[in-house]
Amino acid sequence: MTIIYEPEFIKSFNTIWDFISFDSNIRANKFKTELQEKIETLYYMPYKFRKSIYFKDEDIRDLIFKGYIIPYKIDTSKNQIIIIGINKYQSYI
Repeated sequence: MTIIYEPEFIKSFNTIWDFISFDSNIRANKFKTELQEKIETLYYMPYKFRKSIYFKDEDIRDLIFKGYIIPYKIDTSKNQIIIIGINKYQSYI
């Protein structure tokens, strides 16, 4: 499967990276590397994460990473995984 990054994900990720880098470029780069490694595990097991809480579609999943939710869509017809976005998890109690 090919992993595709939507422009919204790239824009949001860059904002997060910039924010972390104000404190430490090393931490920002570590965050980026670790997230990329986690996303790359989707090649082998695309359904390993939970069904998305944001969409009513079995093929849209939520990858959880360090307090962030990264929704992604599995498109088996095109053999693609589409990374939709990245959001800070917020609890609504």
